[in-house]
Amino acid sequence: MNAIIIPNIPHSLHWLNQPQSWDLSPEGQLTITAPAKSDWFIDPQGAANVGPAPALLFSTSGPCMLSAQVVVKHVATYDAGVLMVYENPSMWAKFCLELSPQGHPMIVSVVTKGVSDDCNAFAVNGPVYMRVSKLEQAYAFHVSQEGSSWDLIRYFKLDDSRNAQLGFEVQSPTGDGCTASFRDIRFEARLLTELRSGE
Repeated sequence: MNAIIIPNIPHSLHWLNQPQSWDLSPEGQLTITAPAKSDWFIDPQGAANVGPAPALLFSTSGPCMLSAQVVVKHVATYDAGVLMVYENPSMWAKFCLELSPQGHPMIVSVVTKGVSDDCNAFAVNGPVYMRVSKLEQAYAFHVSQEGSSWDLIRYFKLDDSRNAQLGFEVQSPTGDGCTASFRDIRFEARLLTELRSGE
């Protein structure tokens, strides 16, 4: 399959699971529609997993940061637009703008090491900026309302960050499909300086 190029990302991207549809605008806005009953989650209690959701990823070896303004057309519970970290089928993490069971868009993070955890942060209004930082041996998730001042949501390690892939995912675990857009996509090939403040 042909490599995909997104402005501001100096690496080619590829699909891990095909979307229902996708589009890249001339301005660099990425829009992905996930099929029905699609997700990335390995239930700690062993419940059956739904089909894997589409993810558009790129490989990167050194420290870096990927951010975007995430906009989701939420319809069903757990519909989400996601920034993703992927090392292998049992080691990955996702940073979600997800519709809660109470009907509110919420910042959610999931770290999977054989099985998944699930951690809700807080509800938000409207689109938000989300960022994943690849550190020397770990990762960090930050969120921002305006894309300049950042709040730390998650700091974690998987297995081997040398083999990391970063990118974008959309899911609809309980619904008939979900569309999300990623605007103002930014990539910085540098190490995050201040973990807690996100600077």
